[in-house]
Amino acid sequence: MNALVHAPHLFPVLDNELQVGGMPLSRLAERVGGTPFYAYDRRLIAERVAQLRAALPDAVHLHYAIKANPMPAVVQFMAGQVDGFDLASGGEMKIALDSPMPAHRISFAGPGKSAAELRQAAAAGVVVNLESEGEMERLAQAAQSLGLRARAAVRVNPDFELKSSGMKMGGGPKPFGVDAERVPAMLARMKALPLDFQGFHLFSGSQNLKAESLMEAQRNTFALARRLAADAPGPVRLLNLGGGFGIPYFPGEQRLDLRAVGDHLAGLLPQARKDFPEAEFVLELGRFLVGEAGVYVTRVVDRKESRGQVYVVSDGGMNHNLSATGNLGQVIRKNYPVLVGNRVAPETGAAAAVVNVVGPLCTPLDLLGDKVELGHAREGDLIAVLQSGAYGFTASPTAFLGHPPALEVLV
Repeated sequence: MNALVHAPHLFPVLDNELQVGGMPLSRLAERVGGTPFYAYDRRLIAERVAQLRAALPDAVHLHYAIKANPMPAVVQFMAGQVDGFDLASGGEMKIALDSPMPAHRISFAGPGKSAAELRQAAAAGVVVNLESEGEMERLAQAAQSLGLRARAAVRVNPDFELKSSGMKMGGGPKPFGVDAERVPAMLARMKALPLDFQGFHLFSGSQNLKAESLMEAQRNTFALARRLAADAPGPVRLLNLGGGFGIPYFPGEQRLDLRAVGDHLAGLLPQARKDFPEAEFVLELGRFLVGEAGVYVTRVVDRKESRGQVYVVSDGGMNHNLSATGNLGQVIRKNYPVLVGNRVAPETGAAAAVVNVVGPLCTPLDLLGDKVELGHAREGDLIAVLQSGAYGFTASPTAFLGHPPALEVLV
């Protein structure tokens, strides 16, 4: 496979060198002060948000799912780009509350919230997406002890799934959310508790490139919300439709037809507005906003041959970018787009040669590029792993084998 056409990416190449944040990669490496590092391009993030806003109805609000990339500088930047944040831990809550985003524009999902996290959220005025009946009772206890009414929504495990999604978050037995058939009884109980009902959070899957699947899920989401609203203790003021928008990683993958999804959603909104006249409609996106705006950069420290195969050894790998090595959910391992970032194309006339790009760890799982046409890579070159802006550094075993952590920079 040819590295130049491995998968579509958004970073320009000028004078045969990848440009990140308007700067040649080799110069950026000097600015950062060392490798390995992650770089996130704020221009690409802003362009993606603008692209979304142009395609989606004005009535739909965009929330950033911080778990995709919780780097504080990224979150601070996103506070000026989107309408709200969604978070999944007390640690992420601190990062979100340190940003300019108002607390009432922040929601907190995830199973297993601790008593301390629930108290934090209630005190801050963050919307808690309830994942179980027990969590509802614990939030109510926290609210009562604080002398306030906690803002709460019900995260629903829907009775449908997002077809063709990379990771299914609903539709069967799940640790996430409350089974749709259990929600009416939970809503009835909520009426007696010191909770300020906000609405519903319905998230059925992620990393989906099929517009038709997303359209079907949105239709099903509105239909389910209508059924559940009949038992709600108050008007639905927040309806989180989930997200699931995917990005291309591998050869042959096509970009999501965003315009088709937006037009379809626009067609659903007139009836939805009648059904939920007080509701704010939210799309919660993470990977789609930042995934393609990030690059992981590691330097070649050795080149060796073993029984007919060439290995390009770099100073970072699965300890920093587990996703790119295929060890974060890939059933059949595929390569992320990977380039020699400071010399993207080989010298004129040079024959293409296949190599394996590996990290410094003592495990065969530490593989960034399996049989990729990067034979021109040599010691000192910069290997760039693209599509690395989401679920990268913080989704990786950073303490494994005691190597230094990767640096991060927003440019």
